[in-house]
Amino acid sequence: MIDERLLCRDEVGLVWGIDRREVIEEIYALKGGELVLRPEFYDMSGWPEGEAEHFTPTLLDCFDRGGWFLGLFDQGRLIGAVVLDSCRFGPAGEWLQLTFLHLSHAYRRRGLGAHLFRLAVARARARRVEAGALYVSATPSRNTVDFYMRLGCRLCEQPDEALYQREPDDIHLLHDLT
Repeated sequence: MIDERLLCRDEVGLVWGIDRREVIEEIYALKGGELVLRPEFYDMSGWPEGEAEHFTPTLLDCFDRGGWFLGLFDQGRLIGAVVLDSCRFGPAGEWLQLTFLHLSHAYRRRGLGAHLFRLAVARARARRVEAGALYVSATPSRNTVDFYMRLGCRLCEQPDEALYQREPDDIHLLHDLT
């Protein structure tokens, strides 16, 4: 039985226990405003070295300023999580950022990732802050970008400068909330 619940601040570090394992064979790049797919192989056996140490403070800051952290648990073990930041981004401050969405390898292709995404969209809409879109900085792997595109995301024509500088190789997407 998979349970979902909000994460407490002292549980934020549990996200690094999510099994990120994936074999990537193709990645997207943005060329002239168009997505271009090219072969590139990565065998992701887990989180990159130093990722947890680097991004945990960012996640904790997000939590402290009112970010929304939801986890999926199987028998008490965190197997998926989604994080929606409370900060607004974009040219007129009309975007909320989907800061984190990961699901353990064994639980993929069951609709759980889409479920987490839809919950984040619903939460963003419920915030009633007149946010126009959910901003997603997606790892450029084909699986990840295709996942978000299937859920209604589109290319962001003018990425947020700060978010782009943080993740210049990512594919920056928007999901309309209106």
